[in-house]
Amino acid sequence: MTIQEMPGSTAYRPSPPPAWKPRTDPAPLLPDPEPYRVLGTGAAARVDPALMRTLYAELVRGRRYNAQATALTRQGRLAVYPSSTGQEACEVAAAAVLKEQDWLFPSYRDTLAAVARGLDPVQALTLLRGDWHTGYDPREVRIAPLCTPLATQLPHAVGLAHAARLKGDDVVALAMVGDGGTSEGDFHEALNFAAVWRAPVVFLVQNNGFAISVPLAKQTAAPSLAHKAVGYGMPGRLVDGNDVAAMHEVLTEAMERARRGGGPTLVEAVTYRMEAHTNADDATRYRVDAEVEAWRDHDPIVLLERELTERGMLDDDGVREAREAAEAMAADLRARMNTDPVLDPMDLFAQVYTEKTAQLCEQEAQLRAELEAEAER
Repeated sequence: MTIQEMPGSTAYRPSPPPAWKPRTDPAPLLPDPEPYRVLGTGAAARVDPALMRTLYAELVRGRRYNAQATALTRQGRLAVYPSSTGQEACEVAAAAVLKEQDWLFPSYRDTLAAVARGLDPVQALTLLRGDWHTGYDPREVRIAPLCTPLATQLPHAVGLAHAARLKGDDVVALAMVGDGGTSEGDFHEALNFAAVWRAPVVFLVQNNGFAISVPLAKQTAAPSLAHKAVGYGMPGRLVDGNDVAAMHEVLTEAMERARRGGGPTLVEAVTYRMEAHTNADDATRYRVDAEVEAWRDHDPIVLLERELTERGMLDDDGVREAREAAEAMAADLRARMNTDPVLDPMDLFAQVYTEKTAQLCEQEAQLRAELEAEAER
């Protein structure tokens, strides 16, 4: 506060609120002290039964998708696969709250969210297979390229959302990131720009306990990742990431707030990565089996199946129907992934730049000459 703003000073004059303090009450932005839950509480009675059954079928399908993709990696059909087993509630809910015109900005672990959004499972795995570029047209499906660099998709989401708002388009961007990504500069830059611009974007942090082998406690001293929202001037929500009904409710509210012009929200979903970081990781080096087993009782499918069964909304036939549909999806994925793709090495130079640079043209010519020489042998 300057002397001009101090009452009683001879130089005092009335002025707007001091620039150093744009917000005086952080309370509405603070997250709940404990993760918000719906399943197993009285709030579950408010959830549409049809929605819960749909979410259940998607969870079962998602679990089977993860298992099949992991098997394809072991068979050499995928170079790598970062499984989201145990995190299916986050993935499914993220896709379910999007309207057709909205955009999803996934991280490398969010292939299931892309599939739940409607992307062909084979296209979702094309990048991890080492095939053609992204594997799909982002504009067609409104899913940004699956992002391997940590958190770089977050500023992109803010830019798209801000541009849509300036144009008057009814578009909200949902950007997904892991707890490890919150330690990247891109995370902080994205949140700051989004809050200042009141961009229609929702940030979903899947806190699965580890950034590869680094536990959350070694990344941050904050009470929760959701608390980081307060420093940027947006609401923070802390939610049980294995409770698909709670995830759907919180994300729906955040998306609607953004759509009304209320600005961004940071949602921290507390979940757990049941499998290793990728097939190249040995998770036993940094966590014990007892910890993993403790989370099995809080499995997202178990939680929802228990709720639906106790309320008479799911029987054996319903469980079997969901599993058969999931198995059909897995069989189709397996069959198509076991077919060797026809690849053109020259595609490496396609759609990199609108106008190819001199260096790119030189590299293209060099590869073409090498391929022609090899064909003549």
